[in-house]
Amino acid sequence: MDTLTPAEVAAQLGVSTNKVRQLIAERKLMAVPGSGNSKIPADFIQDGAVLKHLPGLLTVLYDGRFTDEEAFAWLFEADDSLPGTPVEALRGDRHTEVTRRAQALAL
Repeated sequence: MDTLTPAEVAAQLGVSTNKVRQLIAERKLMAVPGSGNSKIPADFIQDGAVLKHLPGLLTVLYDGRFTDEEAFAWLFEADDSLPGTPVEALRGDRHTEVTRRAQALAL
């Protein structure tokens, strides 16, 4: 998995590094758990913006009581019913399917 630093993400988004850290703190963006918010998956950035629907999906996962580690693992775990990973499905604009699965897990 390719990762970016907060400074690299900030450059791609056209915002400050502090804004990137704020997005992580607000759970609108996620860093690799255990990296001290210093490694952000490159897959979470698309076309100069945070991956569309990622903030909403993170909210669903956290509302379902997922820990950072569980949410991160789920996002990058292969799911034959999608197919691929939830992140790949988000990047392919299949957010409805991914959100439904996350909601079902939260029950």
